[in-house]
Amino acid sequence: MASFLDTLKKAEEKWRKRWKESGIFKPDEDSEKPKYYLLEMYPYPSGNLHMGHTRNYSIGDSVARFKRMKGYDVLYPMGWDSFGLPTENAAIDKQISPEDWTKRCIDKWKEQMESLGLSYDWDREVASHWKDYYKWDQWFFLKFLEKDLAYKKEAEVNYCSECKTVLANEQVEGGRCWRCESLVEKKDLNQWFFKITDYADELLEDLKELEDWPEKVKKMQEDWIGRSEGAEIIFETLEGEEIPVYTTRADTLFGCTFMVLAPEHDISEELAKKDEKIRDFVERAKRLKTSEREKKGKEGIFTGKKAVNPVNDEEIPIYIADFVLETYGTGAIMAVPAHDQRDFEFAEEHDLPIIPVVKPEDQENFEDLDKAYEGEGMLINSEDYDGMNSQEAREKITDDLKDDGKATREVNYRLRDWLISRQRYWGAPIPVVYCDDCGMVPVPEEELPVELPTDIDIDVAGNPLEKEKSFLETECPNCGGKAERETDTMDTFVDSSWYYMRYCSPDFEDAPFNQEDLAKWMPVDQYIGGIEHAILHLMYARFFVKVLNDMGMCEMKEPFKRLLTQGMVLLDGEKMSKSKGNVVDPGNMIEEYGADTVRYFILSTADPRRELEWSDEGIESKFEYLRKVWEVIEKYNETTTSDDIEIENCNLRDRYVVSRTQRIAGEIAVDIENFKISDGLKKMENYFDELLKYKEESENTSQKSIIFNRGLETFVRMLYPFSPHVSEEMWHELGKDVLINEKGWPESKISLIDEKAERGEEFYRNMREDIIHIKNITEKEPSTIQMIVAEEWKYEAFKEIQDFLEDMEKPNMGTIMGELGSDFPEKKKELSEIAQRAVRNPGKILDRYVDHGFEISVLDQIKKRLENEFEAEVKVAKAEEVEDKKARRAEPGKPGIVLT
Repeated sequence: MASFLDTLKKAEEKWRKRWKESGIFKPDEDSEKPKYYLLEMYPYPSGNLHMGHTRNYSIGDSVARFKRMKGYDVLYPMGWDSFGLPTENAAIDKQISPEDWTKRCIDKWKEQMESLGLSYDWDREVASHWKDYYKWDQWFFLKFLEKDLAYKKEAEVNYCSECKTVLANEQVEGGRCWRCESLVEKKDLNQWFFKITDYADELLEDLKELEDWPEKVKKMQEDWIGRSEGAEIIFETLEGEEIPVYTTRADTLFGCTFMVLAPEHDISEELAKKDEKIRDFVERAKRLKTSEREKKGKEGIFTGKKAVNPVNDEEIPIYIADFVLETYGTGAIMAVPAHDQRDFEFAEEHDLPIIPVVKPEDQENFEDLDKAYEGEGMLINSEDYDGMNSQEAREKITDDLKDDGKATREVNYRLRDWLISRQRYWGAPIPVVYCDDCGMVPVPEEELPVELPTDIDIDVAGNPLEKEKSFLETECPNCGGKAERETDTMDTFVDSSWYYMRYCSPDFEDAPFNQEDLAKWMPVDQYIGGIEHAILHLMYARFFVKVLNDMGMCEMKEPFKRLLTQGMVLLDGEKMSKSKGNVVDPGNMIEEYGADTVRYFILSTADPRRELEWSDEGIESKFEYLRKVWEVIEKYNETTTSDDIEIENCNLRDRYVVSRTQRIAGEIAVDIENFKISDGLKKMENYFDELLKYKEESENTSQKSIIFNRGLETFVRMLYPFSPHVSEEMWHELGKDVLINEKGWPESKISLIDEKAERGEEFYRNMREDIIHIKNITEKEPSTIQMIVAEEWKYEAFKEIQDFLEDMEKPNMGTIMGELGSDFPEKKKELSEIAQRAVRNPGKILDRYVDHGFEISVLDQIKKRLENEFEAEVKVAKAEEVEDKKARRAEPGKPGIVLT
């Protein structure tokens, strides 16, 4: 094991140096090759790479190398999503500046990425905490402000009064501050937003254009945007207060038996001031995360108030429940328990009426429900609207309420504007100042970037920027008077919403990117990343591109042409996690097995889109496999020549291996293009095994060495994207001086593809399986194997049956027998059996090779292989010459077999 591991280690060092010197990973700006922009999602650098990262980057790198080999000019960059709260927290914990901690992490990540042999163009590296990057974050902010796409308003935040700071959702644990464990309260603060809702319809509509995105991701985005057409209906309390409710199911109004308000609703807030129980409930609900609240459904509190259902004047109770969100609709819902499952469960818990008002059209009795019926149908218990279908009733009820001034037609969205303010230090400063005389004033573009101070004490209560006078105190750009800078910094999603465009021209100083470079490279041809970013990151990146398109800064309307969301890496069925103590360190695996083994294992074990189960035995087996390939190269490599294969001097098996070699690279290429990489590697392994058997078992011919060496060369070139270091070393062992990348992907020579030879090999394998099957049944070890070729007339009959079946839309026994009977009048019984099988399964007839002479020729050529394998004499006979009853059963493509 050690000697091959040494080979791998030496190859890693040797070829990384050679690749770097050659510059093969840098795109050629003057090239006329087709472009290919491959990108993995902008990583956050913290700690060490884990196996999920290793898988992600191994997938991307294999495709990048493959595309270069296929003649593409490949842009494959890497950078760092290096701002953000986790870095700030880590820096506080380690008593180090965020800048220094970030640099350490990036240096460590780059070292680990290079240990995997990832083929990034590091000249294009960017990091969101670099001044020449976040300058353009600020520039975009100013442009959005000019277009009324950036604005400030009050919004609720998590606030710890003990630490005097705003907390991110992830810093709230069980309703308490992660640092001091004080109860977190909700507080309204003025914060900055981007008006993404202006683009809601465009973001939704253009999902249809993303044909190469997973349907699951598109559905997640569609649900997040949440466009619905409905009505806003006015309910009134007995005290005369109006409560607007948005609904898409006005047809169910007669089944509304109570109302539910969000804890943040104005009425809820007013009642909480007067009633201690309501106040406790509201405060407790507000401390829950949105995701937790959406999962709840039965907990609520009666307000003591009632409202009037506008369609039937029935008085209905009003509740407050944590599952109702202020951000959806109006923050109030009309509860129809017979037709909404959560309302149903709430009604049962609180002993509220359940009145069905819509029934399936094919069902008569529909009164006693054990769960909500959420479908459409025919209205019942709805007075004048009884008998209408749901669609008709929705329109009619809405129109009637509209005439009474109690409803308006509305389009509603779940999507809300993007809150970009963060009351934290480690982020891009928002470029505005506040002047007592001029109010809020944008920082002029020529003064960008507003630099984030790096020599600052961050381990303080609240936002450190609020206490840093050198940053806070400034002059007003308008009047020159005293002003204070905005101390909020930007959400890191802003950084990652446009980084892929900066890669196109990372050193451009006049704008975020050079538009000519952008036109060349964008959109990204292949984007790779985790499903956890399927909504927010991808939504914000799409939004940015649409805004820039409207600004005339880019022609594209979508940033990512094709998307792959890779599966997680599991250990014993669970996601790897430090907290679970089940993490496998990629660095340790690289040290023990080599980078090429780690890459090969992680790519060969599962489809990239699916979860991958880590296996120590699995990586060990792939190490042994690569060692086997290396030993074959060392053992059998002969001095290669440039001689072409003389196909006329090849036997059947020679011609098959030549033909298979021509086909295999095309098959693997298709698998890589479709991200069926594990399937492709299995085919490669099978091909290598075939090649080795050919070398060790086939008879020596004048062409054998050339054919075998060409096969080895093809295999090594195909292996390169997946295990590049050892592949280059193997290529060198084969006497090659040029890099594999420069040699390119193996291309097929059509003239060397031999379908007859391939059919002959298939014929051999079928015969071998049939002999083994007969041996198992008879429990014989034969000394003689006789293979009986079908009578020649059957081949003619088969050809006619093929012709008939190809011409018929539906196989017809009578027609076939009628035609065949006149041609073969003495063979009606046998023809009937053949024709019946053909009609039952025409594919089996059509797939068979029906040339009598070829079949005899193939059997003569495979005799020797069968004799060697079964250690028995093999005889070939024609059915006309044999009296054995099995001779009659022999068919084209399926000779009779007699073991004696």
